[in-house]
Amino acid sequence: MRPDIRPMLATLTDKPFDNPDWIFETKWDGFRAVAVVAPGKAKLYSRNGLDISRKYPSIVDALAKIKESAVLDGELVALDARGRSRFQLLQNAEREKVRLLYCVFDLLYLDGMDTRKLKLIERKAALKAILPKSKLLLYSAHVARKGIAAFERAKRAGEEGVMAKLASSRYHSGVRTRDWLKVKAHQEQEVVIVGFTAPRRSRKYFGALVLAVREDGAWAYVGRAGTGFDAARLRDIHALMAPLFTDKKPVVAKVPNERSTTWIKPKLVAEVKFTEWTTGGEMRHPVFLGLRTDKKASEVLRELPKA
Repeated sequence: MRPDIRPMLATLTDKPFDNPDWIFETKWDGFRAVAVVAPGKAKLYSRNGLDISRKYPSIVDALAKIKESAVLDGELVALDARGRSRFQLLQNAEREKVRLLYCVFDLLYLDGMDTRKLKLIERKAALKAILPKSKLLLYSAHVARKGIAAFERAKRAGEEGVMAKLASSRYHSGVRTRDWLKVKAHQEQEVVIVGFTAPRRSRKYFGALVLAVREDGAWAYVGRAGTGFDAARLRDIHALMAPLFTDKKPVVAKVPNERSTTWIKPKLVAEVKFTEWTTGGEMRHPVFLGLRTDKKASEVLRELPKA
């Protein structure tokens, strides 16, 4: 039988905490990827089940050296000069030479056994035992109980935040639970591009991206991102948007500068960082980080932290 490789999802929470029943890991800033491995061969799948093995052959080769049959859960990341994971760098992995790493944090199956029913702490121990030494594979270590200190270390290091996980939790494929929580050092949001404004002055291709999220069965406008682009990114994103041009406005709400806006079909998913949500439901100062190919547009919802 083909194993269930849908990843377990986490809930955004509002602040770090200490608790003896929980463990705390680095929140990696990259693409979620599930690996299906057997001795001598391996495949990588994105969060929505697409085979991405050909895009990352060096990672696949490293995974193929695992001596057991297993299904692993982890994050595919690109590291900067200080060894920090950076989503923006991963965007250029196919075009530029970047340091790739597969950070592995869970084990779904091992030699035909469904390990998802085991406690997280037991799954991690079994995972650590089977991972070979490699410059491309990293076991995602954790600390117990001291979540606040782990979060402060992550902030000082310029990392994205921490993952808080109930040590006794089972693995629930394809389900978002509160057994796993994410605590972000900076506000980020997945969005869908629904249009773009005309370029001004010396800029080419477009001025800002018009952004939306899915809400109550419709597309809700959440702001515009006009920063975070270099010349190559402006060109590449415009090329992706060109086949999606439409005369139909995807969002109901009035959008600033509609006369200079070109609408596109809501297909492209991006990630942005921002300072805060306004009372009107828009993001202040959104900055474009990159496109996401691991999530469908229909799955992009406004993510507000829960207590």
